[in-house]
Amino acid sequence: MPAGDLGYPSPPPSQATETPVEEDDAWVWAQIKAEARRDAESEPALASYLYSTILSHSSLERSLSFHLGNKLCSSTLLSTLLYDLFLNTFSSDPSLRAAAVADLRAARVRDPACVSFSHCLLNYKGFLACQAHRVAHKLWTQSRRPLALALHSRISDVFAVDIHPAAKIGKGILFDHATGVVIGETAVVGNNVSILHHVTLGGTGKACGDRHPKIGDGVLIGAGATILGNVKIGEGAKIGAGSVVLIDVPPRTTAVGNPARLVGGKEKPSRHEECPGESMDHTSFISEWSDYII
Repeated sequence: MPAGDLGYPSPPPSQATETPVEEDDAWVWAQIKAEARRDAESEPALASYLYSTILSHSSLERSLSFHLGNKLCSSTLLSTLLYDLFLNTFSSDPSLRAAAVADLRAARVRDPACVSFSHCLLNYKGFLACQAHRVAHKLWTQSRRPLALALHSRISDVFAVDIHPAAKIGKGILFDHATGVVIGETAVVGNNVSILHHVTLGGTGKACGDRHPKIGDGVLIGAGATILGNVKIGEGAKIGAGSVVLIDVPPRTTAVGNPARLVGGKEKPSRHEECPGESMDHTSFISEWSDYII
């Protein structure tokens, strides 16, 4: 969906002095600050909070680092330590900043309850958990595993989202509601994926090594779905709410039920052209699935 369709002006055209990523980052940050100013004026009770969390900062990574530090700190894990950790990580890796912007856009476009970019930045625990996980994953790849695991524990405690720091997650991710999401150590989640609450990407309990699901780009996983084992969910596939998936799901197909079955049958499954991870279409398959529809 173009930015203009959300009631905001479209980002300015690229200039030679800025890369498209830097330009997009700057545009989204400008929108966030404008929204925060508007909200501070309309709701004075939030003015101090909005100033300290957004308006006093010079960049998205500084605001996000400050906010995450305050959210995840404890009596023994100080907010100042976490702020420095987050800021150093975001500042040193442009791909993390680009992923955060893509995740903000994903929430704003796909979730009708997301009223603004600043609302997502401040209040969406799925967004915040995902950004904190990216830092934990970076620490994991740098062999700073005790710190990565400590951060993972705080993310789980505070946001009720349990993502192992070794798990690989793409960009343009929407964790919608996010409560109860569990993603195992060797799981891989592609780009532009939408995952609802109480989704498990887990192991079978019997395997070692590479034992968790691989989720392709553009996949939509409905609330309460469970995907177990080193199985592949193909690009643009749709997993219905409450489904239990134990084998591969082909690209652009829909799997529903416990155990999950392909809509249209395994020999000739129904295929869709849209990208469900972006369209958020949960129900278009119903007429093909059953002749008894309530």
